[in-house]
Amino acid sequence: MQIIPVIDLKDGLVVHASGGDRSRYQPVHYSSRLCESSEIAEVVASFLNLYPFQTFYIADLDAISGNGNHHDAIGKLLCNYPSVEFWLDNGSRYPAVSTATQPGNYKPVIGTESQAQPVSLTQADLILSLDFKHNQALGHPAWLESPELWPNTVVVMTLDLVGSNNGPDFEKLGRLCNKHPDKRIVAAGGVRDLSDLVRLKTIGIAAVLLASSLHNGSIDAAVLEKF
Repeated sequence: MQIIPVIDLKDGLVVHASGGDRSRYQPVHYSSRLCESSEIAEVVASFLNLYPFQTFYIADLDAISGNGNHHDAIGKLLCNYPSVEFWLDNGSRYPAVSTATQPGNYKPVIGTESQAQPVSLTQADLILSLDFKHNQALGHPAWLESPELWPNTVVVMTLDLVGSNNGPDFEKLGRLCNKHPDKRIVAAGGVRDLSDLVRLKTIGIAAVLLASSLHNGSIDAAVLEKF
């Protein structure tokens, strides 16, 4: 099972995402034991000092909300770490996303909260994020009801569990893994510690997105080595 650290960007800084209320997110170094700065380059370097991660997930929250973007900073990361893959959710709608002019280590993510009517993504070089909040699917409900349209990799993003320390939505994740064994299901939201990771691996999760548990030290290098 792959572990993927998350970078949430807002107002030029990496922020601590908690509970899905983006207006209240604060610079991550205020609460992090891992980094002393919320500058994106410093946070990425701190993650890589902890463990040689091969993939990062970036959420450009300003772009998602239509309030600017972090294109330049993200572009520098892509150039500075050519051997690391970066998954990026910037709120783009399909088919506007394109990898044609991007470096090879760029992988777009489209979230259902930002999409309109579902279309087939089976041949698209991207990742789909099924977004949920308060037990409700966000975006057009047909996204959840049309797995034949999904790409190979699907993130299950439970926004209200992000940074909550309440644990993942094991029931929903297990159900999706059982129903769609042909898909690579990625868990996002609420992961606290080693026991959560072990349980997620047992139910068939292929990868996990983490931020809070890395910053607070509950998942450290010794835990990461187990996966």
